[in-house]
Formats: sequence, C-alpha cells, structure tokens
Amino acid sequence: MMKAMVGISCCTKQFGIFGMPNHAASDTYVRAVDQVVGAVPVLMPANGDAADIETLLARLDGLVLTGSRSNVQPALYGGPPHPEGTPEDHSRDGVTLPLIRAAIARGVPLLAICRGFQELNVALGGTLHQRLQDLDDRFDHSTPMHPNPRVRTGKAHSVRVVPGSWLHRIAAAREIAVNSLHNQGIDRLAPGLIAEGFAPDGTIEAVRVLNAPGFAVGMQWHPEYDFGHDAVSRRIFEAFGDAVAERLNPAVRALAAD
Repeated sequence: MMKAMVGISCCTKQFGIFGMPNHAASDTYVRAVDQVVGAVPVLMPANGDAADIETLLARLDGLVLTGSRSNVQPALYGGPPHPEGTPEDHSRDGVTLPLIRAAIARGVPLLAICRGFQELNVALGGTLHQRLQDLDDRFDHSTPMHPNPRVRTGKAHSVRVVPGSWLHRIAAAREIAVNSLHNQGIDRLAPGLIAEGFAPDGTIEAVRVLNAPGFAVGMQWHPEYDFGHDAVSRRIFEAFGDAVAERLNPAVRALAAD
C-alpha cells in the first residue's frame, strides 16, 4: 500500500565553515511524521517566490509547519521593526503564508507548531507580540538556555484547555503540561481562528481553524519533542495522521479537487 506524503517546512540556515545557505528542518519532525503519522516526510524548501504552491498541495497529503529560531517578519502583520539582531527568514515567510491559505482552502491537513502556529495566525490576518517577556502581564516563554536537553525541552508550564474543544477531546483533560521555547506569541487572534488553550498568563497556546474543510490546528508548544513518552503529544500526531490517511483516500481527494 502506498504511503501518504507529508510536507515539512524548512528554514534557511547557514552551515559549514563557509556559512553556505541550506534548507533545514529538525529531525524531531521527520521522526514524528515517520513513526507516528506513518507517512513519508518530504522537506519543503524555504525558496520564497520560487515555491510552486499548487504543485506541493497536489502531491502532498498533509503539512507540518515547524518551529524556528527566526521570527515572522513584522511587515506581514503591521508590527514595528524587530530589534537589531533578531533573526528573520523572509524566504520561509514567502512560502508558508500563501501555503497556509491555500492548504486550508483545499482541505489539506495542517499541523502548525511554534513558528508555524504564529505563521497560521499572521496568514489569516492576526498579529503577534514580538517578545512576550517584555510585557508586564506575561512571563518568559523563551527557551531555557541549559545544556541538558531534558531541561530545555521539558515541561515548563500548564495550559488551560477550553472545554469541548478539539484539544479537549485529544487531551481528555482540562489542563495539560507543555514545554515552552518561544519569544513571539499571538496578540490579535486572526478572524477564522478559535483559541483552544491558554497559558496561565493568558497567552494563547492552541488554535483551530473554524469551518475549515479539513484538519487545521496549531499549538505554540512542541509535541514533536516528546511524542515517544507523552500521551497528549502522541495523540496530536495520531489525530493528524488520521486526517492525512483520510486525505490519501482517492474519493476524498477527488471531492477536494472539485
């Protein structure tokens, strides 16, 4: 039986002694798609205007939008310029934002994580806080700079789950514990998105696209780090995998193409 193919968004990063530009995505996403979703991971380059969105969506059965050190460029949501030295990735923005809008319209399953979660909000007309730790009413959500990876990616705070939401059905709980590795966060929620989980300081941590023809959810934390031992993280990828498998069905594909 032919497997589904799931696209994973890449960032542009410099590697090697000469700083050559590369397209990269963390191995954690590849393993989650391979081991839990049961699909073939396909890395989508951050090639800006050269990206062929229609061809990607015609060939792929689902999309995972990854986290990144880079921030969504403020010009895309009418925000002030970033402080000097803040990493941006305009080539990635040039792919992911139109890809999000087209994927939702076509019913291609979409799982948006961390930066991908922020991209989802911006793509649909929302805005971002650039540094939550600079706001008086928010705590520091950024990555713990600790050499032990279990500390860096371990549980950092709770999320209050909205009763009756998609996340509530997945978590089977009113509160879950999550990791926290981000500076940006949602300011104004985009029209068409509904919040499904909140940090103790009120930061939106999970969303779902209302009235989407297919699976379209996002979370600010990183379920790909601990799907091997965290039940909620694994169920997130399993639910995405179910939607991908349904998308692979030729009858579903034909209906979406009409």
